[in-house]
Amino acid sequence: MNKTTLPGTPGTDSTQETHRHPRFFSPGQMVVNVIVCVLGAIIGMELITRVGITPNTSIIGALIAILLSYIPLQLFRRYRSLERQTLVQTTISGATFSAANGLLLPLAIPFLMGESQMLVPMLIGASLAVITDASILYFSFDSKVFSARAAWPPGLATAEALKAAAQKGHSALLLLVGMIGGGVGKAFGIPAEMFGIAWIANVFAMCALALGLIIRGYSESLFGFDISAAYIPHGIMIGAGLIALLQILRVMYLERRQGEHDTSPQRPTRSALQLRRAMISGLTAYLIVALILALGTGIYTGMSLGMLIGWLVFAAMAAMASELIVGIAAMHSGWFPSFATALIFLVIGMLIGFPTTALGVLVAFTVATGPAFADMAYDLKAGWVIRGEGSDRDYELDGRRQQYFAELFSFGVAIVIVAFAFNAYFAADLVPPVARVYVATIDAGASLEIAKQLAIWACVGAVVQAVGGMSRQIGVLLATGLLITSPLAGIVIYIALVIRWLVVKRFGDNGGQKLYILGAGFITGSALYSFFSSTLKLGSK
Repeated sequence: MNKTTLPGTPGTDSTQETHRHPRFFSPGQMVVNVIVCVLGAIIGMELITRVGITPNTSIIGALIAILLSYIPLQLFRRYRSLERQTLVQTTISGATFSAANGLLLPLAIPFLMGESQMLVPMLIGASLAVITDASILYFSFDSKVFSARAAWPPGLATAEALKAAAQKGHSALLLLVGMIGGGVGKAFGIPAEMFGIAWIANVFAMCALALGLIIRGYSESLFGFDISAAYIPHGIMIGAGLIALLQILRVMYLERRQGEHDTSPQRPTRSALQLRRAMISGLTAYLIVALILALGTGIYTGMSLGMLIGWLVFAAMAAMASELIVGIAAMHSGWFPSFATALIFLVIGMLIGFPTTALGVLVAFTVATGPAFADMAYDLKAGWVIRGEGSDRDYELDGRRQQYFAELFSFGVAIVIVAFAFNAYFAADLVPPVARVYVATIDAGASLEIAKQLAIWACVGAVVQAVGGMSRQIGVLLATGLLITSPLAGIVIYIALVIRWLVVKRFGDNGGQKLYILGAGFITGSALYSFFSSTLKLGSK
């Protein structure tokens, strides 16, 4: 049995439930569920409008659950279970990302375009997109494409923090040292979380990410121009993303032919058939959501029947491709370029020639997909580690189902809060900064020169991704780095990889395991510092 509680503490569930994962909808837990959802939604909306970012609040939820477990009342003893703590952190992070990235950001785009009559239909469409996004992840997590054994660094960091708090001892001390290092590094402007990510994630993927970050940061010094203004990163991501999608299809095809003969104890819990069903069902759902948006917002009136059909198909494909690209990047690096990926599909839509309002709805729809996918994957990774890394298949699937319920519940609360709050935010001119970028891009228009640049560099991205293969994803990670301006992060990654090589060479696998825990501490400390420093900024505005 994989149920974990604090040492020396008797479990709080009844004997009949000892072989069953704690229920998310248990009556005694619902008050806490609602409170952390409301807290997460408010945090997400405040930070994305006032600071422009959405922090990972999973670790905040974990700390809340840990603190609750120390309250000397019978009601709170249940939170000594690490599985219950996992449900709390799942709930708050789901509410944070859905409210900010999945709902408020898409709403801000038609608002800035002066299309206030589109806000309610957009809220409905974005809500359905977020739910679809997370559902696709739920039915594809722990497949050969989105493996539970992959890095998913923030999820692993959250799990290690929970385990260290419960077990204390040497691991807890190592985690604490990492947290201090991460917090201090952040305070001095160093992206210290990249130490942790580089110690956990795939080496090839990290090298590609670091190279992209450094090239983007110093492109003007190296080449005499800004590569982003020339749409080079966007082209590389298009090519790499297309090859990544083909690689996913190939994995699904090969597993369909060979998977039934796989008797490995580490066999994924999601088969190729389940993955294929998730993808087909998700694409169908996105097509329906796109139709709802087209009819609800009225954009269909500005397009011919042929163009409307083209827009529906393109919007659904863009939503699906966006979430898969974001998921791949998140799986290997802990970063997900959802804003930049949405911008890529916006530019392609502009080149196709869709009307202005249709472009606004397109980018709003696309940007709503991806964040919930990546965030829920982090949560499921944390739960997978806590539940024994799949050692008990039935228990793992039951726990994953409870986390899915937690996500859906958090989405529901976030939708209600955003529905009541978005008018107040927009009336105060509080909108996510990236929404202004999308609208400005639409206003500026596209050209044949941009199309040429995208096509040329898409070929480069496709070659890099194909050479690296499915397991390394160097094309997608290179493009991710090229889309982000943080050269120092790239330098930190290379330094961390050298340290990783030296430690593993000197101490072997044991040294690598210690780096995992220390790296989890760096990620956790950096996340806490970022969260509280961002919150303090709110108080000064």
